[in-house]
Amino acid sequence: MSADGFTQMSIYGINLDLFNSSPIVILKVEDENRYLPIWIGQPEARSILMKLQNQAFSRPLTHDLVANLVAEMGGTLDRITVTELRDSTFFATLHLSIDGRSVEVDSRPSDAIAIAVRAGAPIFAADNVIEEAGVVFEEAMEDAPEEEVVDKFKDWMNRVSPEDFK
Repeated sequence: MSADGFTQMSIYGINLDLFNSSPIVILKVEDENRYLPIWIGQPEARSILMKLQNQAFSRPLTHDLVANLVAEMGGTLDRITVTELRDSTFFATLHLSIDGRSVEVDSRPSDAIAIAVRAGAPIFAADNVIEEAGVVFEEAMEDAPEEEVVDKFKDWMNRVSPEDFK
């Protein structure tokens, strides 16, 4: 893991929990076969996917608005961190720089990720959260055909539920 207690992640994809039709954003530890699934809402999943697929609306969505507000105030989103998993709920923080000062803002991970993809900010997760809720696959997912990766995640999702992360 990392020296400062946080590990950089990337968005591996968004999938659907087949039991309750809830979207799951899947974060991946850089250069490892370790993944962090986070159950999120439909609007946040759409917002993340829209930006990842370079889709745009004629008017800004809420996550666009937040990113625009930060930029208009002369600030930058330095990074987001998934900080905690408590009672099956993930917590996150936006780390901003505004007028030479560092500002931390509490956030849901889904909103933080949606804003991060708009701002081009890196995503980090606390090492203890990855240890508690992460999933490790034996072989590299990037080396397997896409159908196998999807099948492996579907198999894993059929065996787990949000309550498994308590």
